[in-house]
This record gives sequence, structure tokens and C-alpha cells, in this order.
Amino acid sequence: MANPSRVAVIGSGISGAVCASLLAGKGVSVTVFESGRGAGGRMSQRRETMEDGKELFFDHGAPYFTVNHHEVMSLVGSWEAQGLVAEWKEIFGSFDRNTGKFLDFEKEGLTKKYVGVPGMNSICKALCREPGVETKFGVTVGKINWLQDRSLWSLTGLDREDLDISSSPELAVMSQDIPVRSCFVLMLVFREPLLSIPVKGFSFKNSEVLSWAFCDSSKPGRPCLSPDSEHWVLHSTAEYAANVITRTGLRKPTNDTLTKVAEELFQEFQTTGLAISHPFFMKAHRWGSAFPAITIGGEKMCLSDDNRRLVLCGDFCAGSNVEGAVLSGIRAASKILGN
Repeated sequence: MANPSRVAVIGSGISGAVCASLLAGKGVSVTVFESGRGAGGRMSQRRETMEDGKELFFDHGAPYFTVNHHEVMSLVGSWEAQGLVAEWKEIFGSFDRNTGKFLDFEKEGLTKKYVGVPGMNSICKALCREPGVETKFGVTVGKINWLQDRSLWSLTGLDREDLDISSSPELAVMSQDIPVRSCFVLMLVFREPLLSIPVKGFSFKNSEVLSWAFCDSSKPGRPCLSPDSEHWVLHSTAEYAANVITRTGLRKPTNDTLTKVAEELFQEFQTTGLAISHPFFMKAHRWGSAFPAITIGGEKMCLSDDNRRLVLCGDFCAGSNVEGAVLSGIRAASKILGN
């Protein structure tokens, strides 16, 4: 691809934000279009306001990320130097529902876990504010049209959930109907620490309902309601989420559905048999497209239509985790710049 002077990036999740930042660093004028109120995508931070006006914060999407690839490690090092990320130095383990015991305690430092500071969305927010990047929030791009005579893309705002890229038939075919896995999360706040739980994060074995539980307030730089309170975030299994969606449909879940989900997830949390007090805040959320079930980017880790100067990136191209999404954004920027 010829080095462009202007690029539109649709979506301010970590892939789009990384791509936009790298392009702007090379002198490209970038406009990011984001349908939501803020940057982050599935690295968003949820804010809930109590009746007394106090605010609660939760990383209700990706809880943390690990790094193995040298390209991503280089970026993370720069983010760490800027204070955007920090290492989450807590011991994790797993809970076997059949035996009722915690096991597989990992040694501190065995696997470095990184988090955004003061929230997982801090990285995307900072990248979308860098010089050369203009971000338009609350703008949904529903259709893009290739203007052959001008060799430019025309973006149209439409009230639709999916982006229409039919002007690039090859990419439209490759990216259509990518299977995804859904997930429900439960946000909890306890007035006192759950001292009976020996770790701050653990996976569930032999549970059909829960896959992970994280003490969100144990992360560095997290604001808490009080010094003694603890914020926890629970993740459902994909199978549980699929069963709920089978019963209720893909439409936005009703308050009754979310209340029932919250009760079921918390009940499963209590099966640890430990002294878990009742939370004073409990709310469920559904990620309809939490994880791609397959990756389609191949070795390039992105999809591109060179003739029409269009590149697609995301975790669906390189792996269903934060590192894969970052790497896809890096490769997309390189493709656009002609590297």
C-alpha cells in the first residue's frame, strides 16, 4: 500500500487504538470513529453510581493480559514507562468444584500479569489522545463505500450493529459470520475483604456456570469505596452464556434476565464453601461477542484489500486475547504504511 496521508480507524478497542497510535507516530492524520462513549472496547472499565453519589469502578471486560511476543513487549514497556500499565503482582490459582479445594497455586512472578492503570481502558484512552489522532465518540459507521474514481473510502453513519464492508467483496466473505463466544460477568462489592479466599484470582474447574473470579480492587491504582471493601468480577462459562441466550435470544437482555443471571452466578461463587458474605452491590452484564471462536488472519495477523486500501484487524485475526489484538493492530499499521 502507498503511504497514506489520512486514515479512518473504525473502533477504539485495543487493536484500533494501537493501529491509530502507530500511524500517527509516522505522520499520518488519523480519525478514530467509536460508537460508544469512550475508548476501550472489551478493555472497558464500568462505572456505576450509587444512590449517595459515590462511584464504583470495575474492569468488566478483559481482567489483565500477558505478553510473550517481542513486538508487544516493546509497546508494553513504553506504556509502563508512561504509567499506563503496571504489573499485577498477585498469586492466582484454581478451584475444583468437585473436591471443593483450591489448587495449582502459581508462584509469584511466574507469569507476569499486566493491567491498565487506573483501569484497563487507560491504555486505549491514552492512545486515542496522542498527537495526530482525532477521536469521534458516539459515532456509528454502518457502511463504507469505495469511490473508485477518487481511490477513497466514503463512510456513512447508520443505525446498525454490524459494519457493511460489501464494497470489498473478498474481505466481506472472509470476515462474515465469524463464530463468537458470549460471556456474562457479575460485578460485586463487599464491605469487608473475603479473607477466606487464598488468592486474588482463580479459575473454576468442573463448573458449568463460572470460569473465572478476580478481585478487581487488588489491582494497582484501583479506587475503592473504602479501605476495607473489595470489588470482585466473575466470568461465566461460554456454555452457560449460550444456554441463557438460547432461552432469551440475542436481543439486549432484560433487567429480569440480568437479575436472574446475577443470582445464579453468585450462587455458584458460594459453592466454594468459604465464608462469602452477601455483597451490597451486585450487577450482571452480558458481552454478546466476548471471544472469537476462530482466528482468520493467518501469518499476516490482519486482513487486507490492497487494491482498495482497506485493512481489518482485531483479536479475530491473531488470537482471542489482548496480546493477539495488540499484535494485529501492529501488523495492520505496518500494512498501511507499506512496511
